[in-house]
Amino acid sequence: MPDLTSMSAAVGALLKERQQTVAVTESSCGGLISASLVAVPGCSAFFVGGATIYTRTAQYGLLHVAESAFEGIRSSSEPYALMNSRNVREALGTTWALSETGASGPTGNSHGDDPGHSCMGVVGPVERSITVETRVADREANMWIFAKAALELLEKCIRESA
Repeated sequence: MPDLTSMSAAVGALLKERQQTVAVTESSCGGLISASLVAVPGCSAFFVGGATIYTRTAQYGLLHVAESAFEGIRSSSEPYALMNSRNVREALGTTWALSETGASGPTGNSHGDDPGHSCMGVVGPVERSITVETRVADREANMWIFAKAALELLEKCIRESA
């Protein structure tokens, strides 16, 4: 399992040093990203909030995303992850937002993605998105791999913004 604690501590240190904040939405990670950031002592200086957006009901209820916003955007895609990041960043007024969406397994999702598929998007002074494909059906292992990839992407974007 990846060491999410040290990764989050590094991200937290960068955010604190720059007096920046972050918000998170995740689906197939189930809260691992947010939990790892909240585990960092002093996280209240940089972590504003996070949500597990696992369904459209949560998407609407927590982020207040209108159904029309989904036109031409498929869930579990990079554009969808970026849309979630934009929405949570605006809603919480953070410097950065990180979103993850995918299919951790053991089966694929209703959008045709195989298990082991996740897209991550970071929005802030730098904007990036990536897709991770593990090609394995191990739900827990995928959750850890996805959380690691998401934190790496966030750290990379923060460092690029310097």
